[in-house]
Amino acid sequence: MGYLELASNKEKLMDKAEEYYNSIRANIQFSGSDIKVIALTSVQPKEGKSTTSMSLAVSFARAGYRTLLVDADTRNSVMMGSFKPDAPLKGLTDFLSGHADLQTTISRTSVPNLTMIPSGQVPPNPTALFQSDNFKRMIEAVREHYDYVLIDTPPIGKVVDAAIIAQDCDASIMIIEAGVIRRRFIRKAIEQMEKSGAQFLGVILNKVDEKSENYGNYGSYGSYGDYGKPSSKDKSEHTSHLRRAK
Repeated sequence: MGYLELASNKEKLMDKAEEYYNSIRANIQFSGSDIKVIALTSVQPKEGKSTTSMSLAVSFARAGYRTLLVDADTRNSVMMGSFKPDAPLKGLTDFLSGHADLQTTISRTSVPNLTMIPSGQVPPNPTALFQSDNFKRMIEAVREHYDYVLIDTPPIGKVVDAAIIAQDCDASIMIIEAGVIRRRFIRKAIEQMEKSGAQFLGVILNKVDEKSENYGNYGSYGSYGDYGKPSSKDKSEHTSHLRRAK
């Protein structure tokens, strides 16, 4: 089993926002004790999906839950940039394609209780891999071993992978960057996720400007920049809000 150390700048950002992610984690837990495997997606890239997935995984782990973070954004993974592996790693696509055992793809991290399956090499047919029996077997196996499994999936507005992955999950969440994505595209994306059969828990409205009156009544749930990179604005202006789908 490999070892992944969380990059120091990313860890500092998540430490600063810990109370907000803890609030989102609590909302997820209040949604039902049977919700253990959760798919997270967005409409478009760079809405903060991977940062949110990783931050929530850290929150669950620090609360004492055995947590697995799965990087299933195999076409354009950005998550490994936040970790420093101690050796070459096997990943999700290696297992799904039959080139590695599941155990060899699971890596320990520097966060107690948190392990991770990295994305692996970019495959020629990622959608087909998620429709395979190997993926279903993986979900069944990790469900038995972990308290929570968070799966960072590709943006649903780009490819259908997130909806396919959610079919084997208990629930899904969508991360939306405030003021960027048109409402009709958000509705279409939510409809796609709901068709997967997994319970749709709601939307995390990300990068909200709290100075704007339009978002003043949402309540604060998180603060971070684009995939952990500080912006030119003060970070306190960028917040996340979990809203129940209606």
